[in-house]
Amino acid sequence: MSYQSTFRRREIKYLLTKQDKEFILETMKEYMKPDHYGRTVIRNVYFDTDRYRLIRRSLEKPVYKEKLRIRSYCRAEPEEPVFVELKKKYKSVVYKRRILLPQKQVMESFDCGLPLPGSSQIIAEIEYFRSYYKDLFPKVFLSYEREAFSDVNNSGLRITFDENILYRNKDLSLSSAVYGQPLLREGDVLMEIKTAESIPLWLCHILTQRKIYQTSFSKYGNAYHCLMMNQMKLIQRRDIYVR
Repeated sequence: MSYQSTFRRREIKYLLTKQDKEFILETMKEYMKPDHYGRTVIRNVYFDTDRYRLIRRSLEKPVYKEKLRIRSYCRAEPEEPVFVELKKKYKSVVYKRRILLPQKQVMESFDCGLPLPGSSQIIAEIEYFRSYYKDLFPKVFLSYEREAFSDVNNSGLRITFDENILYRNKDLSLSSAVYGQPLLREGDVLMEIKTAESIPLWLCHILTQRKIYQTSFSKYGNAYHCLMMNQMKLIQRRDIYVR
């Protein structure tokens, strides 16, 4: 299977209404085409320390931050390949490195504390990351329906629309069904512009016309906030019961 293993780009996010999305889809037809993934349900499992060190650091908005996840673009059985992705962000530029390995081998590696199979520069970077943060565990499952488009002139520009973003902290497997708690209000859409260059003028005109402004939205970060809020509510209910 041929796939791109390294990325360097900016990822700019916007929260849209359904009407905004439909307007953008109609207006960008002559510039963008559905990419080879098209419309998919993406599954992710994010790894972190027992005390969520990675996402807590990320939410502090440092100059440099990083995260590790596994991803599939469909329901993946244990023997099927999934992406192991190391994602870093430095001064608003995202660097992503990924490899493709059978899900069973990946999970056994993390469960048993063994190195990932194979030998490559990307595997070496992932293993260094693992050794630096010591024990990493599957912490959050995130899924969403994504509609993806690429530039007709192959400039590298991509636009994605994510809907039905769900999270949970149990049943953390890419082989499991899609379910969980929603992160967006009903009807909201998360759009991402992914580009190594500047945003084209035609796209700037669309955003200006619809008064659509850039936002900060971390799926894993928002899932973490929701989990902590739920935990606090549970503790408060227990305190009331004890009293």
